[in-house]
Amino acid sequence: MPGRTPSQTVGPFLHIGLTGQYGFREVFDATVADQGVPGTHIRIEGRLIDGSGNVMPDAMVEVWQADSQGRYAHPADGRPVASNSFRGFGRCATDRDGGYAFSTVKPGCVPGPNGSTQAPHINVGVFARGMLKRLFTRIYFAGEPANASDPILALVPAERRETLMARPDPARSNLWRFDIRVQGGADETVFFDA
Repeated sequence: MPGRTPSQTVGPFLHIGLTGQYGFREVFDATVADQGVPGTHIRIEGRLIDGSGNVMPDAMVEVWQADSQGRYAHPADGRPVASNSFRGFGRCATDRDGGYAFSTVKPGCVPGPNGSTQAPHINVGVFARGMLKRLFTRIYFAGEPANASDPILALVPAERRETLMARPDPARSNLWRFDIRVQGGADETVFFDA
């Protein structure tokens, strides 16, 4: 008697056909906003680290975000973005050191639940070996005044919010660091239900 088809993990070859390194469509690119897009241009760099502290060289990180004025490049937003070259979406396979990087603009505040406003943030999806479903998290910006009133960030216990904060690199202007840690430990990144 046949049973159900067993679940499949998303690795180890998940980036073939899903990222730009193999010459596929430009939507699979780590450039979310080209140089001509209005706003403060930033670079987000980080590493993906597993529960044992090992880097994850065979994973994929996806980001999607609003532009510098808080508008999404999606018809459901209903407002035009400031530039046609703002994609609002990017993908990056991790390198052999578990590293990833995105070139973008710092997003603006966006509408939140019940008429509230959300602080500037970048939505993140993580695909990796051994995971049956992708993980969802957010990148917030340390020192951003709007973080204090963000309704989603307020749902996270105060002692865990640090795991969602990108930090500016003191040596390189416009570079923000954000490591993603999965599977346990005190510094595990907070992940959200889909």
